[in-house]
This record gives sequence, structure tokens and C-alpha cells, in this order.
Amino acid sequence: MASLKPALLAACLLAFPSIALAETPVERGAYLVRGPAGCGNCHTPIGPDGFVQAQELGGRLVEDGPAFKAFAPNITPGGEVATWSDAELAKAIREGIRPDGSVIGPPMPFTMYRGLGDDDLAAIVAFLRTVPALDIKSPPSEYHIPLPPAYGPPVASVTAPPRAVTVEYGAYLAGPISHCMECHTPMGPAGPKIDTDLGRGGFEFHGPWGISVASNITSGQDGISGYSDDELKAMITKGVRPGGAPMLPPMPYPFLAKATPDDLDAIVLYLRSLPPLDDAK
Repeated sequence: MASLKPALLAACLLAFPSIALAETPVERGAYLVRGPAGCGNCHTPIGPDGFVQAQELGGRLVEDGPAFKAFAPNITPGGEVATWSDAELAKAIREGIRPDGSVIGPPMPFTMYRGLGDDDLAAIVAFLRTVPALDIKSPPSEYHIPLPPAYGPPVASVTAPPRAVTVEYGAYLAGPISHCMECHTPMGPAGPKIDTDLGRGGFEFHGPWGISVASNITSGQDGISGYSDDELKAMITKGVRPGGAPMLPPMPYPFLAKATPDDLDAIVLYLRSLPPLDDAK
């Protein structure tokens, strides 16, 4: 079979842009982990100047509050995950169940991660296998609350919505991928009150910065109705409010800043669709 001439190949790529944009699972996983999924926001150590990239995904203390003291483990090939199969690592990410059957506790957002699409989950696992191995071991987490035996029934398969600037894909990005809706929804005894208080805010985070409270991101007056799309994107990706006031961690601004313009548009479109709710009391 004769090969395409350069001019004809260029014309084909213009006519069928998906050919030019084809990506490998590792490339997709790199975008998700280092971008909108923000895995390093919890799993990468933080120093005086920010994230310590030389120890990317090597684990750190992520929460030290009254309910628990949680350490995100080393998820490089130098950590305990090195002995897990890809299927076991995927199950731990999506369902919070280790190979030995033990349950992973908060703040891993399993309410959201259970909705990760099969292809994206496989891509995340594929990328994690490629990062530099680090010989770092974190202490075990300490919980002063009971952990459930599981976060739900086993997840057989999930098909993610098509990638597009749609409310549906924005919901997927703000939910299973970036887990915005987990952090910005009040917690009840069984976890985030997704069915009644989605996006209402009010959840407290404890860290070196002190205590930060997740904002209301519903479409109402207590939420985002007063902000333009560009202002919302600046808050999401830069942590800066209109007027320049900085916002507190643990919002993963450096990671969300790597989201594509279309993905940001989809997230904003979805947030605009959330039913208005008053701030949590």
C-alpha cells in the first residue's frame, strides 16, 4: 500500500482532527493526574515554596482534624502499590478497597471516584506505573470515626460521557474526575449529602494554613451567580477572587490550571446548571 503524500496527509488531518489528537492511555493519564484530577494535591509533599516535584506522588499528611489524621500514601512504583496488580490498584482508586480487603478512609473522595470511567481509570493506572519510583513511607492514618465496610457494591463498569462542552461532561469533570462536588457538599453521617445539598459548601478543611471552608458553588445568590465565567475560571485555576483577594488551600489550583479550555468551559457550564441553594448553616 502506497504511503500518503505529505500534502494529502495534512489534508486528512485537517478533515479528521481526531487523527492528530489521538493520545495514548499514558498521555491521558498524565493529563488527568497532573491536571484536573489533581492527585498530587494530596499525594505530593509540600515544602515552603510549594509542591516538592522531586517527590511527586510520594505521599504526605493531608488532614489533621478531630475526626482523623490522614496520610496520603506513596503511589509511585516505589510504594506499596508496586506489588498490586493494575486491577487491584484500579479497585483501590475507584472503590477504596485494598488488595487485602481493608478499606481506605477519607479524604479520598470515593463518592465521586466510583463514577470514574473505565478508560480514564485505566489511563490513570497506566500513568502511575511510569512515574519515578520513590522510597518514601508514610505513617498509617488514624481515624476517630468508624469506617464503612465498603463505600457501595462492587463497580463492574462505567462509561464516561463523550468529551465535549456539555453539562453532562462538565458534571463528570466536576464529579468523578476533579471531585469538586465532594469537597463543596456538606458532610452527613454517611458522607457527602449529594442528594439534598449538592454544591452547598460548608465543609471544613484543616491544614497548615488553618481552617478553610468550602464555598457554595450552586447557581444561587449565595453561590456563583454574581461571577462572570472568566471570574469563575480565575478562581478555579488561580485561586484569586475578583479584586485580587487570594483563596485558601486545599483547592488544587496548580492542577486545575492545566485543564484544557474546553474542560474548563464544561465545568463552568455544569456549575451554572446546579439548582440554587442557600449557604449551609
